[in-house]
Amino acid sequence: MNKVNKLKIFNDPIYGFITIPNSLIFDLIEHRYFQRLRRITQMGMSYLVYPGAHHTRFHHAIGCMHLMQKAVNVLRFKGVAISEEEENALYIAILLHDIGHGPFSHAMEHSIVSGVSHEDISMLFMEQLNKEFNSSLTLAIAIFKGNYSRKFLCQLISGQLDMDRSDYLKRDSFYTGVAEGNINSERLITMLNVVDDVLVVEEKGIYSVEKFLVARRFMYWQVYLHKTSLAAEQLLMRVLSRAKELTNKGVHLQASEPLQYFLKNEISLDDFNKDTLEAFSRLDDYDIVSAMKTWQFHEDFVLRNLCEMIINRDLLKVKIKNKRIKKDVLQKHTQNLMNKHSISKEEAEYFVFYGEISNQAYNAKKQGINILQKNGKIVDIAKVSDQFNIKSLSKQVTKYYICYPKDKM
Repeated sequence: MNKVNKLKIFNDPIYGFITIPNSLIFDLIEHRYFQRLRRITQMGMSYLVYPGAHHTRFHHAIGCMHLMQKAVNVLRFKGVAISEEEENALYIAILLHDIGHGPFSHAMEHSIVSGVSHEDISMLFMEQLNKEFNSSLTLAIAIFKGNYSRKFLCQLISGQLDMDRSDYLKRDSFYTGVAEGNINSERLITMLNVVDDVLVVEEKGIYSVEKFLVARRFMYWQVYLHKTSLAAEQLLMRVLSRAKELTNKGVHLQASEPLQYFLKNEISLDDFNKDTLEAFSRLDDYDIVSAMKTWQFHEDFVLRNLCEMIINRDLLKVKIKNKRIKKDVLQKHTQNLMNKHSISKEEAEYFVFYGEISNQAYNAKKQGINILQKNGKIVDIAKVSDQFNIKSLSKQVTKYYICYPKDKM
């Protein structure tokens, strides 16, 4: 029997060659739970705005693991003790941090499951894998949960300068073509250090941190919260909500078996047993797209039109304001749609709705970015930066949107 070479190399368009550090990581990547991430789009519906944004959660997870390898090497070089077990746990935790994402990344969380986040499902996947891999993920799970005693290891997984953000900003910038979001992630990692078990950035890395925060703010407004992407994602959530509503009324909808499972059952976190996790592991973007291609010809007015809008990229009109949308404006658009198509208020509200979006590039209260000065003093980035806008980046900016059909609907 031939032995499989488990020390493979990925050729990544962002970082070049990425190596797999050991056979356990290889086996986790080969597992069908992880391979599913090849079929989950990293940026949801953003490809309707940026045609190149078809990269996947698989791309992102491998990139994060690569950056974590860089971080471990940098910290060890600076005298920070990281055991082989801790190193391996970091690679596993960052590799699997997004494994719980559903189709188009976030749409399911707000439609056909109730109060279940992708972080919750990632945890369930990791616990199941821990059983299959003889408890070799136990430390990785502790770090992922933020429960491990050495806090800087947890910060590398989830923090202001974690490997997740360091990869997705650079990767999403590359695939969208939005150059302003490009950051020097390797320079940032080179400037990392640890003091009293907390992650710090050496003083000479201040400008790289500033660039990182500005880039993050820019990417949120111009890419992640782009009004067209926002409208498309809202439509997708409403497609799934309408499909579930019709299914509950006894209407049979053609869909794949995993999608049928979530349409027919009320799923909360308490309901996520092994069978539910198995159904979820077989659900991806292709199930949703295939269903919408069929549902665009359904007799139901709401489901048909919602699917047509997404499939043909004929989306709702979106307006973003600095002030709250007045209810009478919403009611006017709702009434116009009801009159035009002789539909109920409940049906019209699938096409006319409002909400709010917010952006906060830096949250010092939640977890600051500590700068290690040459004199050994540790200071928050907002106090030592000569960039006047770092403090303004700490403020949460909220905007309000309204979506309604174009005149031709």
